[in-house]
Amino acid sequence: MFAVRFDRFGGPEVLHLTTADAPRPGPGQIRIRVHAAGISPVDLGLRSGRTPMSARLPLPHIPGVDAAGVVDDIGPDVDDVAIGDHVFGVVNLAQLGGASAQYALLHLWAHKPATMPWTQAGAAGTSIETATRALDLLRLEPGMTLLVDGAAGGVGSIAVELATARGIRVIGTARADNHDLLHQLAATPVPYGPGLADRLNALSITRIDRALDVAGAGSLPELIDLTGDPTAVVTLADFTAPTHGVRLSMGQLAGEPDGRHGLPAAAQLFTEGRFTVPIEAAFPLEKAADAHETAEHGSRRGKIVLTVDDTNEV
Repeated sequence: MFAVRFDRFGGPEVLHLTTADAPRPGPGQIRIRVHAAGISPVDLGLRSGRTPMSARLPLPHIPGVDAAGVVDDIGPDVDDVAIGDHVFGVVNLAQLGGASAQYALLHLWAHKPATMPWTQAGAAGTSIETATRALDLLRLEPGMTLLVDGAAGGVGSIAVELATARGIRVIGTARADNHDLLHQLAATPVPYGPGLADRLNALSITRIDRALDVAGAGSLPELIDLTGDPTAVVTLADFTAPTHGVRLSMGQLAGEPDGRHGLPAAAQLFTEGRFTVPIEAAFPLEKAADAHETAEHGSRRGKIVLTVDDTNEV
């Protein structure tokens, strides 16, 4: 099969399109012919070598943890899909990649709604799983107010939509040029940065019941002050969380229960017209380096996705 791969750590330029052996599904896995694959922050960190998890990677490595495509092989102990089904989902995160390729193995999946574009489906998996897991940890109840710090990015925007679907009022921090996106997602936008309490007061927002930190920009003390309780705050990105008494959620990699139930739920919401996956840009597979560059330095407005078809050439 053809695949994007890197043989050494570095900038986006280390990525190249090459050939690799097609994987075979093990127990509880399915293989798909990939139509689209998302780019996540974990992909950027692993490729650069800046994350401790990079030390676990045997090189060369195929990045990518999100993918959507057509089922073409099914492993043992799988009975909810058939050959030819259209699905989207997440690879086995313990392997830290494998989706930016012609074929990929999915560990978590849901059926893709017929009208959902491949680009949205390919970028959806980990963002939905992560957002679902975080919202579950926050023990949200209808009528509560949730603040999402970093609400315009790939995970933040999904968290906004899923929380709204649960009957939650959502306040989202974002750069001014992304406030229109938050309005479209039915969230109240607040300028990003320090001094959050003053900006909320200016908007007459007096109550924050729960807070989700997606940005990891040092806002935990402010979020604790706003909610009045460190257990009312969950972070996905701030590793100082234990010193503040805040829950840091790392999902499967930390042995936590996953949010796989969010995938079919989000698919149903899409069918009902209540969910979308914001896409900042899409690139063909051979332009993976450009896609990673945009993911690192772009507007952080939704997801970056790679499209895969039979015309890709090595």
